[in-house]
Amino acid sequence: MQKLLGADSGFDAIGDASIAGPVAKFLDRLDASSELGRTILYNLNPRDNEVLASLIGCFQDSAIPGKIQYGSAWWFLDQLDGMEKQMDALSNLGLLARFVGMLTDSRSFLSYSRHEYFRRLLCQMLGRDVARGRLPNDPKLLGGLVEDICFRNARAYFGLEMPPGLALPR
Repeated sequence: MQKLLGADSGFDAIGDASIAGPVAKFLDRLDASSELGRTILYNLNPRDNEVLASLIGCFQDSAIPGKIQYGSAWWFLDQLDGMEKQMDALSNLGLLARFVGMLTDSRSFLSYSRHEYFRRLLCQMLGRDVARGRLPNDPKLLGGLVEDICFRNARAYFGLEMPPGLALPR
C-alpha cells in the first residue's frame, strides 16, 4: 500500500526486527507478485501478539474480506491468559468480527473441549465489554458475532459448504 498510496497513509505496523521486518518483507514480496493468498499468521511467543495483530492490517484488500488473519492462540498460548491476550490484541489492532476463531491440529475427540473453552472465553470477554459499556447490550448482534467467529467466518474463509439442513440461521 505504501507504493500505491505513499508514506503516512495509515498502513503502519509495530516494528520489530526479529518478527515484523522479515514477515512484512515476505508478505510484501508475495503481494507485489500477486501471489499473496489467504494467510493465517500464528505465534508462539506472547510478546509478538501486537506485532502480528498490527501487521495483518498492512496486507488486507477488498477482494477477500479478512484475507490475512491473526490466528488463534496456539501451543504455549492455548490457555486462558494466552487466548485472552490474542483476542484482545486482535480486537484492539485488527477486526475481531472477521476472526476465523479456534483451531485444532488434533483429530482427538478430547480436543473438542478446547473449542468449547474458546467459545466460553469469547462470550465472557464480550459480556465484560458490554458491562463496561464498550459494546451494545444487544443479544442478537452479539450472538451473530459469536456465531461468525466460531463458525461462519471459517466456513466463508475456507469456502466450505454446509450439508443441507445444518446451516445456522442468519
